[in-house]
Amino acid sequence: MFEWLADPDVWASLLTLTFLEIVLGIDNIIFLSIITERVAENRRLLAQRLGLGLALFGRLALLAGLVWLTKLTAPLFEVFDQTVSWRDVILMGGGLFLLAKATSEIHHTVEGADGKDGGGGKSTSFAMAIAQILAIDLVFSLDSVITAVGMTDHLPVMVTAVVIAIAVMMFAATPISGFIRRHPTTKMLALSFLLLIGVALVADALHFHVPRGYLYFAIAFSLLVELLNLAAARRRKKAAGSPAD
Repeated sequence: MFEWLADPDVWASLLTLTFLEIVLGIDNIIFLSIITERVAENRRLLAQRLGLGLALFGRLALLAGLVWLTKLTAPLFEVFDQTVSWRDVILMGGGLFLLAKATSEIHHTVEGADGKDGGGGKSTSFAMAIAQILAIDLVFSLDSVITAVGMTDHLPVMVTAVVIAIAVMMFAATPISGFIRRHPTTKMLALSFLLLIGVALVADALHFHVPRGYLYFAIAFSLLVELLNLAAARRRKKAAGSPAD
């Protein structure tokens, strides 16, 4: 029954798939950090963990419904000789939601709407934050689950990779959220990432696939530049505070 456990190819696919699931979860962590920032501080950690916990069950449900998942790519109707499937509809809705959400957050940040309450602008209720996390995780899950289905035929391998990826996201969400709150410039960078991801989702829905490697390279390079800027700013602040010789 468990003979596949002795197959080295299975373990190789597990490691590869787990890595890919974690990488594909980067955009989810960014969105989670932005959403939970507006939740009351005493419920912020609970919102993060509950949202990711429910998202885990959602991804496992997608894996369990592999037959249903394959039907998502079946043509639903045509628009200007372009076939449209449920997957396209979900990706389009998720992409437009990210574009609207990121634009709204950028507006609040630039216009100074969050200056009075220390970084929140209009607060988000606990239930609304969970609902938004689950809705956008459904969109992000399509890529990760379809990737899992394409890489291995063993459902236990898929489930293990998804569980490990969600566990890593739970561990990383809190420090990333704290870092964004402590450094306002990184919040603008994170919102820019959400805009980039939103555009990619809309493009995918229109059958113009943007390789995710390009997006992750842009995110990694921008983050590296921002970290260098923060390090330089810290060095200048330290030099300005040091006594004159």
